[in-house]
Amino acid sequence: MTADAGGERVLVQVALDFVDLPRAIEVAKEAVAGGCDWVEAGTPLIKAEGLQAVRELKAAFPDHVIVADMKTMDAGRVEVEYAAKAGADVVGVLGAASDSTIRECAEAARNYGCKLIVDMIEVADPVARAKRAQELGADYIGIHTAIDQQMRGEAPFDTLRAVAEAVSIPVSVAGGINSETAAAAAAAGASIVVVGGAIIKATDAAAAAAEIRRAVDEGVSIETTLYKRADQSRIREVLEQVSTANVSDAWHRQPSLPGIRPLLPGAHLCGPAVTVRTYAGDWAKPVEAIDACKPGDVLVVDACDATPAMWGELATHSAIVKGLSGIVVWGAIRDTPEIAKTGFAAFSSKVCANAGEPKGFGEINVPIVIAGQTVCPGDWIVGDDDGVIVLPSEQAVELANRAMDVLEKENRLRGEIDAGRTLAEVAYLQKWEKAR
Repeated sequence: MTADAGGERVLVQVALDFVDLPRAIEVAKEAVAGGCDWVEAGTPLIKAEGLQAVRELKAAFPDHVIVADMKTMDAGRVEVEYAAKAGADVVGVLGAASDSTIRECAEAARNYGCKLIVDMIEVADPVARAKRAQELGADYIGIHTAIDQQMRGEAPFDTLRAVAEAVSIPVSVAGGINSETAAAAAAAGASIVVVGGAIIKATDAAAAAAEIRRAVDEGVSIETTLYKRADQSRIREVLEQVSTANVSDAWHRQPSLPGIRPLLPGAHLCGPAVTVRTYAGDWAKPVEAIDACKPGDVLVVDACDATPAMWGELATHSAIVKGLSGIVVWGAIRDTPEIAKTGFAAFSSKVCANAGEPKGFGEINVPIVIAGQTVCPGDWIVGDDDGVIVLPSEQAVELANRAMDVLEKENRLRGEIDAGRTLAEVAYLQKWEKAR
């Protein structure tokens, strides 16, 4: 093993959270070239490829520490034994496991010449459990924010700091760390900084690893637009970078609003919804709703998917002056040549020349239903050439982060295609076709 935690130098560990071993090996080569000290066979990789993943990583990197993220919960002696025999230098057990399981893992680690890391993922009291894990024989403590928690904007540093102060063994930290936060992780007490997506989803993993290595060594934050997770205050920043296709993929193929198309090719909008329920051609409430909007809002109008038009150039001009991000109409708009000249993001299900009358029927900022999908005030709206998708406000942070994750993974695949592989090859289609 070339590097051991516990010295003055903070180590960088790459987490290979893939399900395909050839890709994991290739990215690991890049990451090691960029300066990563430890190489982790992530849990998805071990579940997909078995301990063969550990064997091949050890064969490829005999002088590097190989971590087997087993997430053992039971049968600790057996799992540690066979991970160690496969070549793992460090094996992971869950802190949520029983004391007897952790003790068995520690004894097996001593017997078979590896080290034990106890992962505090989803442990209710990580400080107390870390102390107990140290008593039971742990060599390392892992502070780990689960990927599903990262998508909700959670971060591990407060827990890291408290645990690092409470134990005398080295502590690793994992959970959405990137070049902006790697130095902060080290400053908070991490002896091992574990990085997954910011390296393994990069088109050039060697360059990404080198950047994180420099951030840790120099104690600097290196700005990145990718590989970071938004909280409520940064939803717009993320949604402005992703597409509706990214959101749909991230949300189990969620459909866009049927039949609603942009007036202009290349249109893009995102923002919280101000909703209007009106009737065909009745433009009073939609125009009044402009006054209820804040800059960046998206006006979403249920106009019965019918003509005549309830929106035109003057309403658009007023919306632009107010700073709206755009409008989505389940109904008809008109004055489309004039609206097109403004570049305003307008989406509708119909276009016609004739307008209706301002009768004043309907309501503002109430839940509406468009083509069977409910839109509530404050829901986030994303629109582009592929259509419009509605993100419920209570899920918006998570969905935005998951959409960014899709975009980042696609960037890596695009790079592999540019290097000469086909889409079928990079997707491992034959391997992952559903068994019949």
